[in-house]
Amino acid sequence: MGGFFGVASKTDCVWDLFFGTDYHSHLGTRRAGMTVYGEKGFDRAIHDITNSPFRTKFDRDVAELKGNLGIGCISDYEPQPLLIRSHLGTFAITTVGRIDNLDELVEEVSAGSTQFLAMSGSNINPTELAASIINQKDSFTEGIRYVQEKVDGSLTLMIMTEEGIYAARDMYGRTPVMIGKKEGSYCVSFESFAYINLGYEDEKELGPGEIVYITPDGYETLNPPSDMMKICTFLWIYYGYPNSNYEGVNVETMRYNCGAMLAGRDDVHPDIVAGVPDSGIAHAIGYANRSGIPFARPFIKYTPTWPRSFMPTDQSMRNLIAHMKLIPVDALIRGKSLLLIDDSIVRGTQLRETTEFLYSSGAKEVHVRPACPPLLYGCKFLNFSRSNSEYDLITRRIIREREGDDVSDEVLADYADPDSENYRQMLEEIRAQLGFTSLRFHRLDDMIASVGIDKSKLCTYCWDKQGDCKNCVSCNSNMNNI
Repeated sequence: MGGFFGVASKTDCVWDLFFGTDYHSHLGTRRAGMTVYGEKGFDRAIHDITNSPFRTKFDRDVAELKGNLGIGCISDYEPQPLLIRSHLGTFAITTVGRIDNLDELVEEVSAGSTQFLAMSGSNINPTELAASIINQKDSFTEGIRYVQEKVDGSLTLMIMTEEGIYAARDMYGRTPVMIGKKEGSYCVSFESFAYINLGYEDEKELGPGEIVYITPDGYETLNPPSDMMKICTFLWIYYGYPNSNYEGVNVETMRYNCGAMLAGRDDVHPDIVAGVPDSGIAHAIGYANRSGIPFARPFIKYTPTWPRSFMPTDQSMRNLIAHMKLIPVDALIRGKSLLLIDDSIVRGTQLRETTEFLYSSGAKEVHVRPACPPLLYGCKFLNFSRSNSEYDLITRRIIREREGDDVSDEVLADYADPDSENYRQMLEEIRAQLGFTSLRFHRLDDMIASVGIDKSKLCTYCWDKQGDCKNCVSCNSNMNNI
């Protein structure tokens, strides 16, 4: 996916920018960059972080970059921030999100003789495309509003000029943007925890579609927030860092709630409860606290070389790394009945191999409890995975085997209903294919209750196809009235 951090300070901001950006390393895997503006103008550094952590790659740059304004990012795909020179002036831009109609927009913009630099594989950098669309308007505020309206998917961004930083949350608030404040400095951050150790305090959380302009002296709202929010629920389930808060709800607390609600509906009695590192651990603690079953760590994750299992582009290599970095604790596995909580089941490959690894290490039973409902739809708003087809999802492969290729939304809705026979048979097939002793997913209503935010403000598209506001008559009607 990706994350960003920006600073507007009365003094040099580079160290704050360095650490604030580094704190977003859990959100991206391939590219990182920092751009500053100071007495010598704009200066920038971009590196490939596929095999090296951010702080290692940028250690030398910190000593050379100077400026009181700066933006940085971690990205899964494209190199950024980009430096752009246009009729609006010279500026740096970084984005988080996904543009589903990229080809259509490239063709539309290219009709005006605009040229784009091609990345590897002849792909167009979506951040460059966003900048080109913004440049079609007479001001940054107009341009940002215009690009948000044109994009199918989501687009949260920062623009740094010579005077300050524009920050904009995507139209439906699918991803967060926070402003922090300390004496003589303001920061902008995807993750709220990223500025705590830098001495900043929470100042403001942007609303959906809100645009603000930040300088070392303060900030002002240029475009007010709308009431139509569809923040991604998966931020709490998996992607968000435990210390972060979104819409006032802490990630770690939500995961404890999630595990507790899983335990409240369960009837198995394992010897220990364990979480798949790292995101499954807090869910498992919540389960253990509610059930009274001891929490333990029957395997430890080894991370010095590959901190995240999906970093390599090759799926077989990701599976190998996921296996290699989980090291068993024999005394907590052999002869034991285990209940294992993971954040989700996507393809099922890694969790099946984890289960086989536990059995081969002497486990008597492995009960699996995913912390969210079965995933039935691929996300069309954020780059959460490298999946190219919904049939990468184990649920959809099983449904295709049962129903054929042409499956209606009504049939899929029945498979999503935890009280239906189709749902029960789908779970049994997943259980059998992956080798679990038992399987029970989190219910959608319980997951929403775990967050504590009204469902109308949450995107649950990957579970029930609810959250596509751009194609929703009701949502568009409400947006037009704002």
